[in-house]
Amino acid sequence: MSSPYDPNNPQQPPPPPSVTAEPIDDLVLGDGEFDEDARGHDRMSSVRDIASRIPESLSSIGRDISRTIERAISAKDDYVVAVKVTPDAQEKLENLVQAGVFRSRAEAAAYLIDEGIKAQSPLFERVGQKLSEIERLRAELRGMIGTPPQT
Repeated sequence: MSSPYDPNNPQQPPPPPSVTAEPIDDLVLGDGEFDEDARGHDRMSSVRDIASRIPESLSSIGRDISRTIERAISAKDDYVVAVKVTPDAQEKLENLVQAGVFRSRAEAAAYLIDEGIKAQSPLFERVGQKLSEIERLRAELRGMIGTPPQT
């Protein structure tokens, strides 16, 4: 069976544009699409430059994902906590990352939380004492009514 668009059959209509055998290259501008001036040359070189960087960018994304997964797996003792921060706090965290002090905003936030806890150690000591007192009172109340402790 022959194709209705057989080039050897002159009675057939020409093929529609979508069936042509020539590949379409959107990155290359054809003759007459721009004047041969500095702007046209810049556009073509810019498109080629961008196209040449795509494989490198994809490779970089893959490496970043791999590193993130490795860090997540190795951070067995770390906990993830979602917190809301003010725009000012977000900016400060981003500044620390941009300055190269930390690799991520999460790392910067974790450091600042730890430092805040250290700075407020008297508060946390007092909270710990009050929690011990609360647990002692609960045990006393359970003993008064004879119920086992709830877990």
